[in-house]
Amino acid sequence: MRTYVGHQQAVSMEDFVELALGTPVELWLGAEGETDEERAARLDAARDILADPEYSNLPDDVARITAEVIETYAPELFNVVPLARPAGRRRASRKGKAA
Repeated sequence: MRTYVGHQQAVSMEDFVELALGTPVELWLGAEGETDEERAARLDAARDILADPEYSNLPDDVARITAEVIETYAPELFNVVPLARPAGRRRASRKGKAA
């Protein structure tokens, strides 16, 4: 099954989120190993985007998308199966027996 957001195909979950939000995920989550300077620049860019009227609904969109993903994948996310208890093994008692 193929997933499209607008006219673009989302190949991975990251593509889907990026296309749905209109911004790269790394802008909001950061990148591994980023410096303090890079982090500050990224957060400044994020604040600028949130100030733009075009993205005024972005926090609500993120919450909606998160809720939809949880609802869709809830069985897999919360697939809790009680583990079977191992059968108790009794050690053979040597009391009273001649070896």
